[in-house]
Amino acid sequence: MTSPASTDSVPPQLSAGPRPALGPAADEGLARRLRALACTAPLHDLDARKANLAGEYSVYGMAEVALAAIDLVTLNMDFDTGADHDQIVARLIPRIAAQAPQRPAAEHERVARWVLENLINVGSVDRGFRAVYGTFGADGTYVRRDYDFKLIEEVPGPGGTVYLRTTDEAVNVLVGALDTDVTSAQIAAEVKLEVLISRGRLADAQLAAEQARYRTVQYSETLRRALEATRRNVRAVDWLTTVPDMIAEALEHVADRYRHENAILTNIRKARDESEDPEHKRRAAELVDIVKDCIRRHTQLQSRLLEAGPLFRAEQDRQAFAAPAATAGIDLYGHLVAPVLPLPLEQAVRVTDAFFGRGTGLRTPVSVRVGDLVDILLTPPVEREHLGAEMPEPDLIATPDDSRFSEEQMAAAQELLDLPADAPRRLSGLLAEARRRDPELPYLVALLAVHAASPPVGTAYRQGEQKLLFAVDDGTELEDPEFGGADLIVGTALLDAAGMAADRTEAA
Repeated sequence: MTSPASTDSVPPQLSAGPRPALGPAADEGLARRLRALACTAPLHDLDARKANLAGEYSVYGMAEVALAAIDLVTLNMDFDTGADHDQIVARLIPRIAAQAPQRPAAEHERVARWVLENLINVGSVDRGFRAVYGTFGADGTYVRRDYDFKLIEEVPGPGGTVYLRTTDEAVNVLVGALDTDVTSAQIAAEVKLEVLISRGRLADAQLAAEQARYRTVQYSETLRRALEATRRNVRAVDWLTTVPDMIAEALEHVADRYRHENAILTNIRKARDESEDPEHKRRAAELVDIVKDCIRRHTQLQSRLLEAGPLFRAEQDRQAFAAPAATAGIDLYGHLVAPVLPLPLEQAVRVTDAFFGRGTGLRTPVSVRVGDLVDILLTPPVEREHLGAEMPEPDLIATPDDSRFSEEQMAAAQELLDLPADAPRRLSGLLAEARRRDPELPYLVALLAVHAASPPVGTAYRQGEQKLLFAVDDGTELEDPEFGGADLIVGTALLDAAGMAADRTEAA
């Protein structure tokens, strides 16, 4: 709970008497108890630090709230997901409100979030706790060691969500046991539960059943971490001996526990049906729900164990044939230009020379194999013509003329639009005259007039032309049986030698 102390070895004190530990086994037992005691320190620290909060919070039992939070997170964990942060806070609020019912609801929520964030250890770098304890080495020297652990950790979920999961250390705190083996603790808890039920001590049996369920969750968490490590990196997990042995042991364990728990469930139901005491019946009903939850968790664990082999093979194929990860690029401005600009020239040159000298990468010299060189030298040159090979005659196909208007119609439209510079005409009159000449000619005249109206000052001209066709919209509506829109004023402007329109305004 403090900063890590020095891990330097301390020489043995010759005048301090005999070694305190009787042997390596006894010293290891002491270390295990010290680690288990360290896991409870964050809970005691909550009651010590509640005086630093802005307000009067001495009425709240923070360690009690913390144990309830660990309990809720553990029971709401699933094999693939965890507990929702807001749901845990909402379920803690009634318990906190019972401690201080006269306080406002906002304060109860603040206490719940403060306790949960401290169990996660929000604000630290790795969101974990550290304790320092001492052991004796093989040579009798006293060595200080660091013990890093977490109680509640945040894990990513699907869709960017974040779940809460308890660790083995948190379950040990919840059960009130030392750092024990998960499998042996699970068997011991269920044997204890069976004995208590057979003797009719259902109050004690309920506590033992809850501890057995916590151990079931802890055992599932151990296997889940192994499978998650496999998804990240197959080489990080020993799939040759360790994991297959663990899966085989876990499957056998699940089968034994499933038979054992069904027998326990039968005894509980019998005790519930035969009892006349209402409290006895209520305890038995709660025990039935707890054991059913244990059976459900074991069934889920068994299905995950059966999927472990295919998951390993799929991850092995995926990771073996995955494309290499792209390396991050270099920010030339942020990494090179910005730090170098304030430097004097003689210092900046050394930096830039070093960067460009090493940043271009290695230059592999071109090497020629002797066999290839001999083949090239002994191969006679290929005779080539001066102008190259003869090009084949292209087979050209005449493109059919698919234009709507013929050349005669185009000439007639241009003749119709060849107006004097001082005598512009309305589009309606031009369309009527074009319709008398040819029924298709008004469409062509209308297209040329619209083209002449954009841009408003006139269309582009070709070099050598003396007239510029233009059209102006003065707001008059076109009256024509086939066309609608504006009745444009169509005219021509004379171009001088520089290509500028002369007297265009007067002509319009």
